[in-house]
Amino acid sequence: MAPSAPFIGDQRGPFDLALKGGSVVLPDGTVETTVYVKGGTIAAIGGQADAARTIDCTGLTILPGVIDTQVHFREPGAEENENLESGSRAAVLGGVTGVFEMPNTKPTTSTPEAVADKLARAKGRMWCEHAFYVGATVDNADQCGELEKLPGTAGIKVFMGSSTGSLLVSEDSMLERVLKSGRRRVAIHAEDETRLKERMGERVEGDPSSHPVWRDDETALRATTRVLHLARKTGRRVHVLHITTPAELALIAQHRDVASCELTPQHLTLAGEDAYARLGTFAQMNPPIRSGAHRDGLWYWVSQGLPDVIGSDHAPHSKEAKARTYPASPSGMPGVQTLLPLMLNHVAHHRLTLRRLVDLTSAGPQRLFGLVRKGRIAVGYDADFTIVDLKAQWTIKEEWLASRCGWSPFTGNTITGRPVGTIIRGHQVMWEGTLADKAIGEPFRFDATDRPAG
Repeated sequence: MAPSAPFIGDQRGPFDLALKGGSVVLPDGTVETTVYVKGGTIAAIGGQADAARTIDCTGLTILPGVIDTQVHFREPGAEENENLESGSRAAVLGGVTGVFEMPNTKPTTSTPEAVADKLARAKGRMWCEHAFYVGATVDNADQCGELEKLPGTAGIKVFMGSSTGSLLVSEDSMLERVLKSGRRRVAIHAEDETRLKERMGERVEGDPSSHPVWRDDETALRATTRVLHLARKTGRRVHVLHITTPAELALIAQHRDVASCELTPQHLTLAGEDAYARLGTFAQMNPPIRSGAHRDGLWYWVSQGLPDVIGSDHAPHSKEAKARTYPASPSGMPGVQTLLPLMLNHVAHHRLTLRRLVDLTSAGPQRLFGLVRKGRIAVGYDADFTIVDLKAQWTIKEEWLASRCGWSPFTGNTITGRPVGTIIRGHQVMWEGTLADKAIGEPFRFDATDRPAG
């Protein structure tokens, strides 16, 4: 319903910016109204006032800024595939206002110095808001409680499988040490390393459709079961990333006091029966694209309200690397720029509501991770908006993509729903595919690092 008062919020004018005439997705409903911005924050909702600049949003929908809570931007160490500038540019072109970036870089992001290095690299180069995960290792397991307090960090990330070197934490005893050190929610890549090693013989050379046979349901379920047991034992909250099996979601549903979870657009969109035949190794990722029955099972749990967030698991590799013969081909695909378009298309096909999408991409990240002044359109919050045309039909083309890898598994897909504008702290960063003159992304702030715990 529309606000009952003629004007809500800071009535001191003039305002810096007015978003006029759009359908605004507020916490309690969608209203056609005007949103006013002053000093980078939302100052008023509704009413008539002067503003230095007005953007006509008639026919468009204004969402809270979309947050992608899992990306791999490859810097430092693999900038030929992606870097912080190109990855964040892809993000804002896709309507994403902020990202959580992962620690499996070279060197790994597992020390205070590595976090400081990434923050320095991001300054003046990243187009969107950002935070960096710290990777748990054998060496830093007992220091994770201190590392998670570093400004600009999203928390601790654990690779139970599918990683190499120091970032692999595959044994329960080591994982328990990590969970005992600290208080913030720990992000988990849940694949069982022992089972992965046992089943390597299931890989068939030249046949990427054997990827989900090797990394089967049990590989995922076993790791998720283990981490839920340890979360219960230690009293630590965990966040299980990129769930691919309905069985895992059914299990997590029994542990909601200690566990949250993420789905990806890829696993909600692609089905292995088609994807491997059509895309080959370009459909290869970890955990893998599974069957259409798995995909439908994930959608069932979306209807049950279980998943907390959508993350893209943006993990680009070059076309040349992806074209190698399986299993020499690397796992991972880009996704930050297509996250919102794909999910808007699912909204258009009535697989979920727009309100549910906002919860998965804005309110959910804020709620789970304690983001300060992000995740909703409300007075006093940062003026982060993702502006979309829900009715626009368009085709994803390679020339639209900004990732350095230069490809997407969704190129050629015709979809309904298009990101039109990206506004961060009142700055128009992207409009109709055109970027601003400079990048203005800043580190996210978190409740856990803004003030002492307790």
